Amino acid sequence: MGMTPERIFSIANSTALLGWLILIFAGRLRWAAALVTGAILPALFAVLYIGLIASHWGETPGGFGTLSAVAALFSNPSLLLAGWIHYLAFDLFIGSWQVRDAAANHIPHLTVIPGLILTFLFGPAGLLLYFALRLARTKTLRLAW
Repeated sequence: MGMTPERIFSIANSTALLGWLILIFAGRLRWAAALVTGAILPALFAVLYIGLIASHWGETPGGFGTLSAVAALFSNPSLLLAGWIHYLAFDLFIGSWQVRDAAANHIPHLTVIPGLILTFLFGPAGLLLYFALRLARTKTLRLAW
């Protein structure tokens, strides 16, 4: 008997929350943002995402061409869950980048925390807040490659 989408959702959310707590309270430790929340957890979410897509794609009509097609695709709880996992993986990766970028630019971690919380809750809004903080502290938005 496999796990239900609801149970997977609960486990994934708890795992993501743990990752965000690590970023907030231990983000400046080398193992935290660089390894656990920047690589390991997003990679685990990616594996889960691929598994959900591979095992449920084609069960429901829909696609990505129109908003109504996306709504039809996400009427399948397993594909909706895959979409949610997508958000969890990418938002956590972005939060990890924020912590690493702030450290590299000597931006105090305490000033990054509000943006981390906003990124956790509202993704792009938190990234925008971090960009504003970064611009105020470093006078640039130029990213290192």
